[in-house]
Amino acid sequence: MMNQVKTAAEIERLRKSGGILAEVLRRLAAALEPGQTTGYLGDMAARELAALGGKPTFLGYRPDRHTKPFPSTICISVNDEIVHGIPGERVIVAGDLVGLDFGVDYEGMMTDGAITVVAGGKPTPAQVRLLTATEQALEAGIAQVRAGARTGDISQAVEQRLRRDKLGVIEEMGGHGVGNQVHEDPIIMNYGRAGTGMRLKAGMSIAIEPMAALGRREIYVDDDDWTIRMSDGSLGAQFEHTVLVTEDGFEILTQ
Repeated sequence: MMNQVKTAAEIERLRKSGGILAEVLRRLAAALEPGQTTGYLGDMAARELAALGGKPTFLGYRPDRHTKPFPSTICISVNDEIVHGIPGERVIVAGDLVGLDFGVDYEGMMTDGAITVVAGGKPTPAQVRLLTATEQALEAGIAQVRAGARTGDISQAVEQRLRRDKLGVIEEMGGHGVGNQVHEDPIIMNYGRAGTGMRLKAGMSIAIEPMAALGRREIYVDDDDWTIRMSDGSLGAQFEHTVLVTEDGFEILTQ
């Protein structure tokens, strides 16, 4: 679906959607402890979302007829699971990297956001390097957003920050338009060249989502049809915000 310029009323609903998303992620990150299952956190996300008046965009999502519908409200990915992990019986242990990727529908307007956190204890230097670089890559990409910018401007900024720390840049996955649907045009890759790609317009809403790994960039899809893992078993991280394009910059909707 083409990314539409949102109306003033739609933008207000997007702000509400993004606020709900950010609050649920804050609550999950604060509650996360070693010994919990990913299923426990998935159930918590569903409860908190309903209490705040939102609906899940991921539950039942099916990108094509060959893929099983996604069975949860939230994606929870641990360690070498870079994205799209299905909550279940897996027990989180101290030191695990836990990715929380979440989508919210508020009165028909959708936002998308993600964080990666360390479960208990002190992160290792390698984890700090991965998390810092990936989050800063998100910030670098967002800083490029304004009316008239191109998607390649975002992609190049993200890639440059990730490669500065010699991380594996996940080339098959990237950001996207979001708002009226959970996935809209344009695709915003985590690598690219400035001055290329779709030109952004004020009123568009986009999700920027760097993904990187400590090892090589190659990935594979698990037997569950959804969970994407690093082929070499290395740790991965994802950070994501939904951003509104404005005439002179941006507004982060999911913080």
